[in-house]
Amino acid sequence: MHVHLREPGFSHKETIESGARAAAAGGFTTIVCMPNTSPVPDDPSTIAWIKDRASAIARVNVLPTGAISKNLAGEELAPIGSLAKAGVVAITDDGHCIQNHEVMRRAVEYARMVDVPVLDHCQDYNLVGNGVAHEGYWSTLLGLPGWPAAGEEAMVMRNILLAELCDHPIHCQHLSAAGSVRLVREARARGVKISGEVCPHHIALTDEAIQNFETNYKVNPPLRSQTDVDALLEGIADGTLSILCSDHAPHADFEKEVEFDVAPFGIIGLETELGLFIDLLVHKHAKIDIVRLIEMYTIEPARLLKLDAGTLSPGARADVTLVDPALEWTVSVDQFHSASRNSPFDGWKLKGRAVRTIVGGKTAWKL
Repeated sequence: MHVHLREPGFSHKETIESGARAAAAGGFTTIVCMPNTSPVPDDPSTIAWIKDRASAIARVNVLPTGAISKNLAGEELAPIGSLAKAGVVAITDDGHCIQNHEVMRRAVEYARMVDVPVLDHCQDYNLVGNGVAHEGYWSTLLGLPGWPAAGEEAMVMRNILLAELCDHPIHCQHLSAAGSVRLVREARARGVKISGEVCPHHIALTDEAIQNFETNYKVNPPLRSQTDVDALLEGIADGTLSILCSDHAPHADFEKEVEFDVAPFGIIGLETELGLFIDLLVHKHAKIDIVRLIEMYTIEPARLLKLDAGTLSPGARADVTLVDPALEWTVSVDQFHSASRNSPFDGWKLKGRAVRTIVGGKTAWKL
């Protein structure tokens, strides 16, 4: 649902082929790739290239998103109608956030006309500034620029207002803050077409993890407090947050092996995501059962993206993942299929993982 494949433009981090291998090894039959590549997929020709490339070399289904704005600059809208015809499943400027509310409103209105959902990376640049860590005890102690939760919450509120005004779905990506959960919960209760997703690192870790300046704990949005983690868990339990995702963001070792404040944001997650969520949500915290977890990976994203997928009904495409929720295993980045190794979970012992991934009736990966 939220993957950075880095191709075209950044193949030293990841490629469509290596990312698809990692996805299959993580138990995913279908992935949705984000548009922060070079060139940006803000025109039909780039979308066509991604689709052709994926169909030729990827062992899983790769669904492209189109940019909301040209070159992800947040100023001039991309040709949303043409992108929809080219086959994007959603539009987003992920990695960036449109600051101009009028531009965002027009994007949502155009998206409604062509019936594609809008996905938004919720970050108010004025509030966040040059923040690199959650604004709180640890950022203050370490002397790192703080990133307040309000920097996310302000844009979540903006999106709620626009979803209500335009009567069209807006999906808030990688939510991390307690206030965001509260806002989405209240809006959904009154029927607003707003939704949210959660990454495993935002419930597995808190900002305490950054105390040694390890850059594999630097993510966007940042790791937050235990209060925020608890709110995310409750949001998953009560259905406020309906989709699970990885925000798989590969970076080369040399890019991460620098000072914390200048290192790029992001970690890889495709090969640890399912195991972390089963371990944390089903076993450790017991917030949902395995059936609901499967729904959050299948039915819920298919509904948002309007896909005829995510079911085992007769005649459906034979995309199936076999999962052993009781299998105990240890994460080893040396065994990853991704082209990058920037994971904070190396050595973690988890319970639950995929054992076979079947795409179109054929085994794409097995343990």
